[in-house]
Amino acid sequence: MKNNSEELLLKEAQALKDMSDSEINYDDIPNDIIFHSSERGRFYRPIKHSITLRLDADLIEWFKKHHPKYQTAINAALRKHVQNEIRGAI
Repeated sequence: MKNNSEELLLKEAQALKDMSDSEINYDDIPNDIIFHSSERGRFYRPIKHSITLRLDADLIEWFKKHHPKYQTAINAALRKHVQNEIRGAI
């Protein structure tokens, strides 16, 4: 048997489900949602594959010098490049 709080939540959820969009008050929702402080990968971890990749020595040294986690930085640079390519193709 469900307790009173569960029954109340179910009734509220059903009442919201039965409302039309025009009846819902959105005034307390911010117009701009800012994601600059969000963390990539906090809840989702992409599958990683270990590969052998031949890169120019100067590129490797530059990433090692400027990024303590240079493999992550290389991955991020490749991801940014791919996203820019996808945006350009659309």
